[in-house]
Amino acid sequence: MATRYSIGEVSELLGVKPHVIRYWEEEVPFIAPKKSKSGRRVYTDRELQLLIRLKHLLYEKRYTIDGARERIWKETCPSRADLTARIAAVRSDLLSAWEKLKGRNHK
Repeated sequence: MATRYSIGEVSELLGVKPHVIRYWEEEVPFIAPKKSKSGRRVYTDRELQLLIRLKHLLYEKRYTIDGARERIWKETCPSRADLTARIAAVRSDLLSAWEKLKGRNHK
């Protein structure tokens, strides 16, 4: 089972105040922790890693929040060309499967 962290734990691990983490969540939409039944934020390992990377870019590399968001976006999401190639490959596979199924039904 994946580890879950409270905002207090994340705050302590990162060495920043909880309000800073909440601000980062507003500015970087792919950091979106789920809420527990009691309404408290619950962070996954992936979100913790994204927050660590964001802090590094902001505090050590001196990126702006916009620059850091863009950098993380490029690091975590495939480029448009990669995505287009992957979609074309899946489409080709689906068409091949469809042709095979059509051939079976006509025999």
